[in-house]
Amino acid sequence: MDTLTAWGSNALLAYLAAINVVTFALFCLDKARAVRGAWRIPEKVLLGCSAIGGAAGGLLGMRVAHHKTRKPLFYLGVPAMLVVQAALLAWLMQESATSAAFFATTL
Repeated sequence: MDTLTAWGSNALLAYLAAINVVTFALFCLDKARAVRGAWRIPEKVLLGCSAIGGAAGGLLGMRVAHHKTRKPLFYLGVPAMLVVQAALLAWLMQESATSAAFFATTL
């Protein structure tokens, strides 16, 4: 059971790292395209990537690239997503630790 729990935790952390890097890159790329007047990344893509686990990367991208910082959907929505994602991650980690402790005592 410990191996399965560790594998699941590692997979989740790898996913979160990847989606946050991608989201950060998308925010920075969209800013660069906005400056050049080139084709833009749709807002629903930026918000969607933030919503599926990339809120930290999105918020960092907003800060670093100074992008989408005046739009309420972004300056309120992305931090709210981050709070929800952090709470969910904390809950999952706590549940995982509780489950591991339960199975360790029953085996």
